[in-house]
Amino acid sequence: MFTKQQRNGIFLLLFLIIALQSSYYYIDLSSDNYAFSEAEYALYQEEIAALKLKKIEENKPKLFPFNPNFITDFKGYTLGMSNEEIDRLHKFRASNQWVNSAKDFQRVTKVSDSLLASMSPLFKFPEWVTHPKPSRNYNTFTNSPKSYDQKIDLNMATAKQLQRVNGIGEKLSDRIVSFRNKFNDGFIADVQLQDVYGLSPEVVERVLQQFTVKTPRKIEKIDLNTATMEQLVTIQHIDYEIASEIIEQRTLREGFNSFDELSKVKEFPIHKIDIIKLYLKLE
Repeated sequence: MFTKQQRNGIFLLLFLIIALQSSYYYIDLSSDNYAFSEAEYALYQEEIAALKLKKIEENKPKLFPFNPNFITDFKGYTLGMSNEEIDRLHKFRASNQWVNSAKDFQRVTKVSDSLLASMSPLFKFPEWVTHPKPSRNYNTFTNSPKSYDQKIDLNMATAKQLQRVNGIGEKLSDRIVSFRNKFNDGFIADVQLQDVYGLSPEVVERVLQQFTVKTPRKIEKIDLNTATMEQLVTIQHIDYEIASEIIEQRTLREGFNSFDELSKVKEFPIHKIDIIKLYLKLE
């Protein structure tokens, strides 16, 4: 079926294919100049290992400085604390007390020396704790408490007057005034001073020896046995969850007979009950 010229072309193509295939077996194409270097190979392996370690370090969770007073359950777990140690810290904080040093933290939580050594470099306390200003020995109040008439009205006190109390500097005095001014007409009662961040119970006591609320803010108290959820959440330290629990307990008890029964409410901030009672009444 093929012409002579076509048959010659096919035979030539087959010959070329066979010749090229045979060349792989009979012609040496390798280079005699290539030399393997053990030193370069070892250096290359070290570089790969270093890059792997760097990647592992980059993928590790990063810890940043933090105030240990606000350690959550999850953060405490990631730091290596046990449930008991975390609970001790939360119980201490619930009493409105503050940890102000690594030694205080170990005393409260009872963590081991090794765990404290790994955690304490990350502790970050407020400036007024780490670098307290030297106490002034001039123009300060005496330690002896004053009578009601001698005391200064806490709702009228200036930052400068508050600084005369031992333990209160510029930042704490400004914080007291700023917190007071968040409310129209200031504090209702002395107990609200406990809500100012950074005031230890001892300092609060010294303040109240020289100051007291003489012009309390006027409020309309809410009847605990008829209050709606919307009314309850306007009270300090009560959120929607606690308000819902209060209403549920009130329904089960067919009304509260005393404020002490609030301690049976789930998640109720019992350590703040004196402040919460300022806004409530029972009829």
